Parts: sequence; structure tokens; C-alpha cells
Amino acid sequence: MPIDARPRCDWALGSEAECAYHDAEWGVPVHGDDALFELLTLEGAQAGLSWRTVLIRRDAYRAAFHGFRIAQVAAMTDDALAACLENPGLIRHRQKIASVRTNARAALALGEGGLDRLLWGFVDGVPVVNAPASRAEVPAETPASRAMSKALRKAGFSFVGSTICYALMQAGGMVNDHLTGCFRYPAARKA
Repeated sequence: MPIDARPRCDWALGSEAECAYHDAEWGVPVHGDDALFELLTLEGAQAGLSWRTVLIRRDAYRAAFHGFRIAQVAAMTDDALAACLENPGLIRHRQKIASVRTNARAALALGEGGLDRLLWGFVDGVPVVNAPASRAEVPAETPASRAMSKALRKAGFSFVGSTICYALMQAGGMVNDHLTGCFRYPAARKA
């Protein structure tokens, strides 16, 4: 269901939403604590599911979690989290929902700009541009994502395994894994 005939990474061909996300967002460097917190939340929600499942629920997550404003999510009550478990627009997994507030509190403890500095520190602040020719060449995790996972867990975050961290790195442009045949690859190479 691509928007046009340009060549793309094969994972983006399943729906118009995935295609649009691939074309405009995936692999583009993201900065700012709230924006990175959103990606961390959505990648954690994806664990064991397809990205498409999460992508179609993104607006519901934004509404339920105060636009991913960390301070507001950190202040959510147990009753507010319980209401999220009843929300059909969210993935109603108790631990995943609870992790959103847990992670907001951990991010808040890092101080302003702390989440951005922590996450981007694993690539020394500069996007890593890989050159995979096929999806088989794209890893599920790397030493950097394992180190990120360990650091986040130490800081009190949950649902931050190394595979989730690598997906976060890709989504947030810390690592760019557009396939070399994808029309986005030349732009990513220049990033």
C-alpha cells in the first residue's frame, strides 16, 4: 500500500500508515525529552506485537498519556492507569500501561534534558548510518542497545529490553537502517 512507486524498506509496504511513517519519521533524528519519551513508550508497547498495531493506536496513546508530557504522566494516579486498561484504543497490557508512569518518573528524575542526553550518549550524539541491503542484515539488537537497556534499567525504567532499545534507536534516528535500495537511504547517509 505504498503512497507512490518509490522504492522503500520492505517493512513499510504493509499499509498507508506504515508507509507514511517510514517516509516522514523513521530514522529522522528526534531530540527532546517528551518526544523521546513518546518513542520509548510506543516501542515498549510494541513488544511482541507489530509496529502497525501500535502505529494505529498512537493518537489514543497521546490522548491517554497527556501528549507524552513527562511531568503530567509521572503524576498520573493509579485510577488513571486503571482507566487506561479499559481504553480500547490502547494495548491493554497491565505491565506495559504501568511502565508508562514508571518510565515518566524515571525520566523526570534525570532532570531536564536528561533523557535526551542519556539516549543520544550511546551514539555520541551523532546518528549511526548503516548500509543494509536487506532486512536480514538489520540486527534486532547491538552492543549499544544492550548498554542502553542496562543504563535505563539502572535508572529505574521498565520495558526497556535491548530489542526495544534498538527499535527506539531506529525510530529516533540514533541509528538509521534504511535499506540501501530505499529512496530514504541517500538522505539518511547525509544526516
